[in-house]
Amino acid sequence: MSEQKKTTTSLPVLLGVMGDPIAHSKSPAMHNAALKAAEVNGIYMPLHVHPEQLQAAVRGIVALGYRGVNVTIPHKEHVMSYLDEIDESARLIGAVNTIVNKDGKLIGYNTDGIGYVRSLKEEAVPDLAGKRIAVLGAGGAARGVIYALALEKPERIHILNRTAERAVELASDLRAHGLGEITGSGMEEAAVVLASADIVINTTAAGMHPHVEDVPVDPTLIRVDAAVSDLIYNPLETRLLRESRLRGCTVHGGLGMFVYQGAVAFEHWFGIQAPVETMRQAVLDSFDK
Repeated sequence: MSEQKKTTTSLPVLLGVMGDPIAHSKSPAMHNAALKAAEVNGIYMPLHVHPEQLQAAVRGIVALGYRGVNVTIPHKEHVMSYLDEIDESARLIGAVNTIVNKDGKLIGYNTDGIGYVRSLKEEAVPDLAGKRIAVLGAGGAARGVIYALALEKPERIHILNRTAERAVELASDLRAHGLGEITGSGMEEAAVVLASADIVINTTAAGMHPHVEDVPVDPTLIRVDAAVSDLIYNPLETRLLRESRLRGCTVHGGLGMFVYQGAVAFEHWFGIQAPVETMRQAVLDSFDK
């Protein structure tokens, strides 16, 4: 009697992104391309999770054997209540965008800020030490970005926001954690602040599709030798960036932040370097579909 040939089939690694809504997300295109390039047998899926189902969905990460998930609007803050452990930087930022399932223990990270800074240094300003930075906006995105920027030892960071109180409060909160000289004010101080800023960063939604003609601040207030960065990646070049580029500024779009925050998440899940250029191209290709 001949010996029957034994075969084993490994199950694919499961990954996804939780949000509401989620159909618009470019993350599945980006991460599935990364999995293929890294020769990982896996699949990354959009997961439409309504707020009232968030706790059950988080439990499902372990029950269904997911390696991990990304978390996007509106769940980044609320998901923290359902995790076993939260990375120190994510706790300080107050939001989680990446969850790792480590043998049934769910650990939360925030890769937005570190992804942004990695992109900014790679694509526009290699050394942030000693720079004077103006950040437009005082919302959740600003908090993560400022935290990561402060670790690079800039000379100072000034937050400009339509509601001055929010800018002052955010600056005070971050200073309390020993993150250096961080100040805040209302937009009425924009002319003075931008006149001395080496880097100007928009963290607001002004200019995002479909409101592509909006700008968060008058671009002519920005120094022509400054670097201007925008977290928005749809459109790839906002009006703020276009007008700043035409005036001679170095410009940096939000695509890099999106790609690098995904790359850092990939590295948390697999412990290997992410195929960044493959991920970037996958996002660019997805705009054509």
